[in-house]
Amino acid sequence: MAGRRRAKRTTPEREDLSKPSPWRLQHGGFSEPVREADPETGTPVLHRRAVDTMGQMLANGTITPEMHEAGEIFRGLFRSAAFDGMATSQLLRIPGTRVEALSTLQVESRRRVAAALDALGGHDSPGGSCAWFVIGLEFSVREWAMRQGWAGRTV
Repeated sequence: MAGRRRAKRTTPEREDLSKPSPWRLQHGGFSEPVREADPETGTPVLHRRAVDTMGQMLANGTITPEMHEAGEIFRGLFRSAAFDGMATSQLLRIPGTRVEALSTLQVESRRRVAAALDALGGHDSPGGSCAWFVIGLEFSVREWAMRQGWAGRTV
C-alpha cells in the first residue's frame, strides 16, 4: 500500500512593512516620506502622511489657499459639532436620565455649520451636500458623486 503524499510546506511571503499595504493604497495616496527624529528616543523615523481630498485639490491648484483654510475651519466645526462621531453605547446606564446632552461648544458649532450650509444653498443643494460629505465626513468627491446621483444632472 502506497503512503500518502504530504503537502509541501510553503512559507508565506512576508509583507514589506516599510511601505503602505495594498489595502491602504486603494483608499488614497500618500505624500512623499519625511524623515524625522523621534522626540522621545531621538531615533530616525519615516513618516508617510495620508493625503486628503482638500490637500490634493490645493496641491493641484483647483482650490486656493483661502478656500483650503475655509474648508479646514468647516471640518473643525463639523468635528466639534460631533456630526462625524461614531455612535457608542453607554457603559453606565442610569434609568430616567437622558444620554445625549450637547455641550455649549457642540451647540455653537452646529449653529455655525448650519449657517455655512445655508450660505452654500442648504443641505439638499449640491454645494451643501458636497461640503457635508466631502469636507465634513471626508468622503472623496467620487464617492460623494456616486452616492448622490443627482438624477443624472451634472454637479
